[in-house]
Amino acid sequence: MAKIDVYKEWLGIPEGDRPPDLYTLLRVVQFEDDTEKIQQNYRKLNATVRKYAMGQYLIESQDLLNEMAKAMLCLTDPDSKREYDESQGREFQPDQSDGAETVLQYLVSHKVLKRAQVAEIEHFAEARGISHRDAVVQMKLANAEQATRALAAELRMSFVDLTDMLPEDEALDQLPRQVVKRHTCLPLFEDRGKLLVACVDDPSPELEDEIRMRYGMPMRAVLAIPRSIQQAIAKYYAKGMRDEAAAEAAPATSGKPSKSAAAKPKKVKAKSGPLSDEEKAQRKQISLIIICWSLVGTIMGIHLLGLMGTTGMLITGASVAGAVTGLLKLTYWK
Repeated sequence: MAKIDVYKEWLGIPEGDRPPDLYTLLRVVQFEDDTEKIQQNYRKLNATVRKYAMGQYLIESQDLLNEMAKAMLCLTDPDSKREYDESQGREFQPDQSDGAETVLQYLVSHKVLKRAQVAEIEHFAEARGISHRDAVVQMKLANAEQATRALAAELRMSFVDLTDMLPEDEALDQLPRQVVKRHTCLPLFEDRGKLLVACVDDPSPELEDEIRMRYGMPMRAVLAIPRSIQQAIAKYYAKGMRDEAAAEAAPATSGKPSKSAAAKPKKVKAKSGPLSDEEKAQRKQISLIIICWSLVGTIMGIHLLGLMGTTGMLITGASVAGAVTGLLKLTYWK
């Protein structure tokens, strides 16, 4: 069977360089700066390719989906886009910059908020000690996606819809569940020497160090809605899905778990053998205590119930104690 040209057959890209450049891949004009148009094209193409995500083209479709996701995340991250554009021959003026908007400025410019609402939001956030992103959501002035997109613009990061993402198992396996839950993050895949990680906010230095140690490369954070990350953690880190032993054993040097470190520890069975004189003496002392309590307990129980006289109680107690003694000799004193 001839190998299919997925770029031509599924995306309508004419024959030429393979793989195509990122702008051609997402079917936008070269050096397109409108991030919303880039994301819109990405969503359309993503939906098209997902139609083939089964059957004989399962591997090809998933590879292409991840390739498009990496392209979208690169072209919607201001710093990564500039670096890529320069590698493609684009020249920037020394004073040419795309100043980042704050969360509230972004929401006003995108007509989600009215300028008159800004002061009220700032007061609400300050009084409760929360961020502007959380404030607009709690005040029901913007939904979680709008607020997270605004924060992404402020932090000069890409926004990612995790329903469109297919995290790679190799990336997921190296970060244990306890780490992703503690930092509310999700490793996605490697792109140009950096690990893309979905986060709810600007990543902490602790998380950056953790990623560098475990993967042997720096991370690049992308923003996702907090609830979507929590749902993804529940989905991809369900009990039994990930190799926690391998993830926990990441060495501090290479950042990648070794095969020996990932191996599960063998259970060691206790050796059975003859008891020492000291152990025998100790067990006999314990046995005597058990026998005495069986005798006393039986007599007291019969007495409280008033079932028989003194002689009967003593005989029954002695019988029970004798039975306990025999059982201990057969099992515990050996």
